[in-house]
Amino acid sequence: MRPPNCIIILADDLGYGDLGCDGGRVIRTPNLDRMAAEGVRLTDFYASANVCSPSRAGLLTGQFAIRHGLAHEVIQPSDPIGLPPGAFTIPKALKPDYATALVGKWHLGHVAPHWPPMIYGFDAFYGLPYSHDMRPLALYQADGPDQPLSESRVDFPKLTQHFFERTLAFAEANRERPFFVLLALTAPHVPLRPNPDDLTGSPAGAYGEVVEEIDRNVGRLLERLKALGLDESTLVAFTSDNGPWFEGSSGPFRDRKGGAAWDGGYRVPFIVRQPGTVPAGGVSNALASNLDLLPTILAMAGRSAPADLELDGRDLSGVILRGEPSPHEQIVLFNNSKVAAVRTPRWKYIVRSYYRTMDIPLDRHGYPLLFDLDQDPGENYSVVSLHPDVAAEMKARLERARAFYEPMADAFPPYTPPPSAADHPD
Repeated sequence: MRPPNCIIILADDLGYGDLGCDGGRVIRTPNLDRMAAEGVRLTDFYASANVCSPSRAGLLTGQFAIRHGLAHEVIQPSDPIGLPPGAFTIPKALKPDYATALVGKWHLGHVAPHWPPMIYGFDAFYGLPYSHDMRPLALYQADGPDQPLSESRVDFPKLTQHFFERTLAFAEANRERPFFVLLALTAPHVPLRPNPDDLTGSPAGAYGEVVEEIDRNVGRLLERLKALGLDESTLVAFTSDNGPWFEGSSGPFRDRKGGAAWDGGYRVPFIVRQPGTVPAGGVSNALASNLDLLPTILAMAGRSAPADLELDGRDLSGVILRGEPSPHEQIVLFNNSKVAAVRTPRWKYIVRSYYRTMDIPLDRHGYPLLFDLDQDPGENYSVVSLHPDVAAEMKARLERARAFYEPMADAFPPYTPPPSAADHPD
């Protein structure tokens, strides 16, 4: 039996509360809501970082970005760093049987040896080197792994339209073999440039326009896959790289993109659909992360990662296909290269937050925070004093994560930033 095709749609800075199926009430997302009704929606799905580059590194590799020297902030146009060329990625893992493409934003290195994206297993690339608010900016295209990159002007208002069109063209061209596409949108990251040919009159202004355009194009993509006879053979997943930035809704969760340890920066939508394979109408609160996409896609393709590769992600196929419990006992949240929090199904223990320009290590000021997410998903009231035993157990979890992960930053000394003024040495 042929393994499934896979399209991952990755929005940029989309909030958890922006979709109707996740409780949004302002922006209209009927196609994504229908996609959720026809598939499985995960309510407790986390990006592996609260900003762009490290989150994308986690998604592609199944490993936290700290393992690859990319945990600190995002890659800037003047930065020479990037994902190590030897990193094991989803498209590499699916070769040679799959045709693979990256459509949209890369943002994992734009100078050699981290460029172009084809060195990471993509056969084709159509998109941008980094965020569309960075300069200089051009649109790049290569139609094969050995083809040179062509360069053209960026048509900002039409980017979402063109990215979906390119994805469908790739799917149609490779319909006779398995294919994988990472469709990494630039919306709704600022600047917001609604498509004048696809306006919806959103009550949420320009932000709502670009999100509703994404929704419309998701509907068009699913309809076109059905027309091509690829509907039941194609796994389509939808998520975001982190929480919302200046606009957008993080739903009931506290804070936003870049906001230290609070869920609003990490908790993101996740929907997965494949008619006849993924059961319709499933909703799960299983702990999950974008780190899980690599092992999950491999499992559903009948493959596995190399035995000597230590993944941070876990296979979610049991959660998605059979409603099984999460394979995770906990989720670790990073703020740059520091462990900021640890989450279990009920509890969350936080040791980092921001005040003005200070990154404050709360535990080192004698003020760690414990939240009962069953009772207080907005993380408003710490219950350390009520549950000292739970706090002690969560502290031990966090300290183990610190001891395991944080020394990994030392393997990349040229790009490891000095600690902030509010920080203290371990």
